[in-house]
Formats: sequence, structure tokens, C-alpha cells
Amino acid sequence: MSGAEQDPERTDRLERTSMGPSGLMDLLGVAAVLLEADGRIDMWSPQAQELFGYTFDEAVGQYAAPLLLHPEHQEAAIRLFAEVMATGQGWAGAFPVRHKDGTTRMVEFRNVRLTDHLGDHYALGLATDRSTLQQVERQVALSTRLVTQAPIGLAVLDTDLRYLAVNPALAGMHGLPEADHVGRSFREVLPGEPFLDAEDTMRQVLADGVPVVDQQVVGRTRADPGNERAWAVSLYRLEDRRGGVLGIANVVVDVTDRYRAARRADQAQRRLRLMANGSARIGTTLEVDRTAQELADVVVPDLADLVAVDLLESVLQTGRTDPDENPVLFRALAVKTAYPTEAARALVQPGRLTTYHAGHPAAHCIRTRLPSLITGLDGDDVSRVAADSRAARLLAEAGVHTDLAVPLIARGQVIGVMDLARARNRQPFDQDDLTLACELASSAALSIDNAILHQRIRSAAEMLQRSLLPRLSPRHPGLEVAARYRPAEAFSEVGGDWYDLIPLDGDRTALSVGDVMGSGIPAATTMGRLRTATSTLADLDLDPARILTHLDRITLGLDPYIATCVYAVYDPHRCRLHVASAGHLPPVLVRAGKPPELLDLPTGLPLGVGGAPFEATTVDLRPGDQLLLYTDGLVETRNDPIDERLNDLLGLLAPPCASADEICDRLLRQLRHPAGHDDVALLVACAQPLTSAGGPAPRRPSRT
Repeated sequence: MSGAEQDPERTDRLERTSMGPSGLMDLLGVAAVLLEADGRIDMWSPQAQELFGYTFDEAVGQYAAPLLLHPEHQEAAIRLFAEVMATGQGWAGAFPVRHKDGTTRMVEFRNVRLTDHLGDHYALGLATDRSTLQQVERQVALSTRLVTQAPIGLAVLDTDLRYLAVNPALAGMHGLPEADHVGRSFREVLPGEPFLDAEDTMRQVLADGVPVVDQQVVGRTRADPGNERAWAVSLYRLEDRRGGVLGIANVVVDVTDRYRAARRADQAQRRLRLMANGSARIGTTLEVDRTAQELADVVVPDLADLVAVDLLESVLQTGRTDPDENPVLFRALAVKTAYPTEAARALVQPGRLTTYHAGHPAAHCIRTRLPSLITGLDGDDVSRVAADSRAARLLAEAGVHTDLAVPLIARGQVIGVMDLARARNRQPFDQDDLTLACELASSAALSIDNAILHQRIRSAAEMLQRSLLPRLSPRHPGLEVAARYRPAEAFSEVGGDWYDLIPLDGDRTALSVGDVMGSGIPAATTMGRLRTATSTLADLDLDPARILTHLDRITLGLDPYIATCVYAVYDPHRCRLHVASAGHLPPVLVRAGKPPELLDLPTGLPLGVGGAPFEATTVDLRPGDQLLLYTDGLVETRNDPIDERLNDLLGLLAPPCASADEICDRLLRQLRHPAGHDDVALLVACAQPLTSAGGPAPRRPSRT
């Protein structure tokens, strides 16, 4: 572009600037007066008319002293004028001036000598009302004092977000001298990612003029690069008197103490929430694996990105630790990640056995009974928290940077370890996290230990229960029999259910099924005593009702236990079944070619109640007929009416089955709930034609 050419955009900008008053000069209303060497007024600005009251025509050509000064002030003014004109040195000061209306005003003057190209001298006087000037000076002084001494940060940036001025407080917050701010952009001074949103907000304020007040910004600056700090930032668009955008004012208050206090309060609330959540969710059952998984579900994702819960194998097997075991053998019980990650493959999967090297946090916890907190992990030393080199590679690739291992201590002994890690969450574990993890681990350890103890007691009760059940004789004249016993699932204890088949004289067989009300080893022991009593009484060849009467008296001596029982005697020669019930569910009879039916028996009271007689009933049981005796665990549930469940039982027996074993398996598979809360005893007897030897023709009976 040549020198004669002009930038149209720049020209337009200059024209817009000159369209009206703006800035400090206009606020002061500075008047300009040009005097000739003899003291006559040669030029008179509009501001002079406003300040002195005389129009252009009234002032130009007049001597300034007689026009503007009282007589007593004229001599001093003429002397000062002559000195300026003679020496060329300017004069500044306040002087009383007579306004056109006759009043006197103090006016602040700045007088200088001007010389034109011919060498002629003129005097230029710049004047403004002194009271107005003093007011502006006070405001400027106050503003300057506030800016320089205020503890809050202040800055002015132009429309390109480059710093024009900052005060010492803000320079201190940024860790950069005031002079080094000027001319640099906001992003150059504060390059961190946390300040991107603040820059976007600044541009929005420049665009729409809507102030932003107390926007919180958290980040790190050169002043304190090792710690996060927080600021409340307020932004205001700066405009001139015509509304032109000059830039943006930035007011910054350091609120780090308030931010940290709020964080501590949030962490305390989070800790309380996690503890409350843990109390509600951990230990809802007496299952070891499920309790460990509940612990993992509580800590991920609220406390950690990854978690693994391992128990000592010796504790699971024997209930106590083995001090001589080296290396210590762990069984993984639960793992969880907050998001899909390859790091999950680095964790030992539930059910598997593993050992850890001596420097591993889990080994440290077992050895010292103390937690282990490791921060600042990188690719080189992540092997410290990994089971092997492959796991170390996966953890490093996932970005694991901090690890926290906490021992699980219950009743004074270490039973396992909970290992936490963070990867996507860039905040390392701190002491508050460690305290929270230890509290959760302590609560969970007691629940896990209770589950282990319960599991051992349950296993012992189940072993006792099975040992007290009979091994069915292969020879039962006229009968094909099958029996099943299933202990309670989920967290319920083993009960006192039993079945029995007792051979009697004359090819007869006694069949009984019963249920001691209670659970655990005491119930199983009571069951064994009643079964023994039943077997002894059966040898006396008594009527089923009399048998139950004697059992009732025996059970009265076993307080506080009561039991239900159905007792029957089958005579294959007469094809008759004599049966009596003591508060038990009715047996099912399936006749060949007919729908299954519940035997209509006098129910009677449970054994151990006493005082009520029992009644026996006789029914036909011919070859091809099937008899089902069972305990309530087969049909009772917590949500379904018993009548509906009994109908379901009859429905499952309607299709013919090839054998008694098949009937047992079908009923257990399709009728019993997978998480049955009660144990089941089941006895199926299928009437068969007698052989010449007196035994049944088809197959050997079975019990499982």
C-alpha cells in the first residue's frame, strides 16, 4: 500500500473516535485560550466559554487580564504572563478568575509559550475548574491506593486479553512481576488447563457485557506450583463514555482456605456416606464370597478405581492363620474396576490361589499388620504392587499411580487384605482416604470372619446331618425307593430334616419323614435322637398313631424343640398303607392312570406339643402307585401361598416318571428355589409286584 493510500478500516475507526466527547479530558472540561504577545485573546475554545462564561465574540480581541480578573489580581497575573513570554518557562498553578456572572472561581492553569515559524511568541493557557480537578485527583489517588495496596488481585486486559495493568496482589498470586504481565496474553501468564474455562468466560463477557461474579477457578501457578489453589474471579467489561469496548477488568480473590475447608467438609461427608453405605451393604449375608464382593462394591468407584479382596487360605480352611506358612497363600475373593480397563486382567481373579513377593503391599500387610500407602508410581516401580511382570505391564499401561493396601483384621488376627488403586482418578490417596479404607476394612473383616465361622459351623452341621441319615437297604419288599437330602442354600443354616426306611416283619416297611423346627448342630442332634427313637419304636410293631404318641412324649423331653413327622407302614401282601401325621404336610399319592392327589389325613399337632391324640388312616397302595413324603423346604417359599406351591407339586407329578430317582431329581430341579432358605428331605416309594424272593422286581434303591 502506497503512502498516499489509506486503510479504510483505520480511517473509519478514527472517524468514530472523533464523533463525540470521551475520556478524562472531557471529564475535566479543559479550556484552551491563546494570547498574543500583548495579552490580547486570539483563540477561544468552546470549553473556555463553559468555564468563564464569555462567548467567542465577547472574548476574542479583548485583553485577557481586564476581562477575566478582578483588579486586585491583574498586576500579579500580568507579571507572571510577562515572565512566561520572556523566559519561555511555563507556569502552573491556581488563580482566582472572575466569571461573566461576577462570581469568583478558582481555576487551575497550565501556561506555556508558543513560537510560530516567523519567531512570534504566543501564550497558550490550559485551564480547568480547580474543584473538579481536585475531585478527580482524589478519585485517582484513592483508586491508585486501592489498586496498589488492596489484598485482592486486580487487572485490566485489552480486547485481545493482553494485560495492560496488574496490581501487586495479583502479580503475587501469579508468581510473576507486574512488569512481566504487561503485553502478555492471559494464556501466556496462566497456561494451565484449569484456566481454559476462565479464558472462555472472559471472551463471553467481552462479547455480551454481562458481568461474571465469583466464578471459582482452581489451579496451580508459578507462585505455588506444588499445590492447588482456588480463586473467586469476577469479570467486568470496560467501556468508554460512548459505550466503546476498552477491555475487561479482572477482580481476583484468593479463596484457597475456604476451598480447602469446603473440600475437607465434603470429604468428611463422603466419608460418612461411605461408612453408612458400608454399614448397610456389607455383611447382609453369611456368605464369605458375597461379603467380600459387597466390600468391593462399596469402595469402587467412590474411593478407588480398582480393588481386590484376598483372604488367607489357611483362614478359609482352618479358621486361623498359620504363622509358619511361607510364602503366604491367598485366595482371591472379589475384584472390581470402576470402568472397563486392561488393569482388570492384572488382578487375580476370584477363586484362584496366589502368592505375592515379599515386597508386595499384601505381604507387607500380613507381616506388619499395618496398611501400606504408595504414591507416585510410574512404569518402573509399578512392579512393587503387581503380582508378576505381566500384571506390572498392564497396571502401568492403565496408568495406575497410587496403591493402598489395608489388612483385614478380625478378632485380633489378620485374615486377608484389601488392595485399592487409582488410575483415571489423578488424585493420590491421602491420609483421610487411608483412615476411611481402614474403617471399612475393619467392619468388613468382622463380617467376613463371621461368615467364615458360620460356614464352618454349617459344614459341621451338614456333615452331622448326613451322617445321621440312613443308608437305604437295597431290599424293601414290594417297593422301589429313592431318597434325597438337600441342605439349605444361601446363608441359612442346616436344619433338622430327616427320612428313614425301616424293614419290619412280614415284608413290611416303615417309612418316615420329619422336620425338627430349628437349625444348626442342635437341630441335627435332635433329629438324630428322634430318628433313633423312631427306629426303636418301629421294632415294637405298633400302630403309626401309637408310634407318634410315643415320639410326642420323647420330644417333650427335648424342650425347646418340636418337630413334625409323617409315619407310615406298607404291607406289600395286602397292598395297604397305614399312615399318621403329626402336624406334617400331607403325602402325595399318584395312582396309575389317575391325577396326583394329596392324602386327606388328620393333621394332628407337632411332636413336642403334647396332650393331643393322633389318628392313623389306611389307604390302598397297589403296584404302579407312587407315594411321596417330603418336608416343607420342598414347597414353602417366602412369597408364594402354600396352596399354590402344593398345586405346582401335583402338576410336576402328573407326567409319568420311569423311576423313583427320576421323580426326586425332577422335583428338586423344578420346584425347589435355587436360594432355598430351608433344607429338604424327600422320600419316594413306588409300589412294585412282589417277586418269589419277596423283593421288588425292578431296581436297586438309591439315596443321595
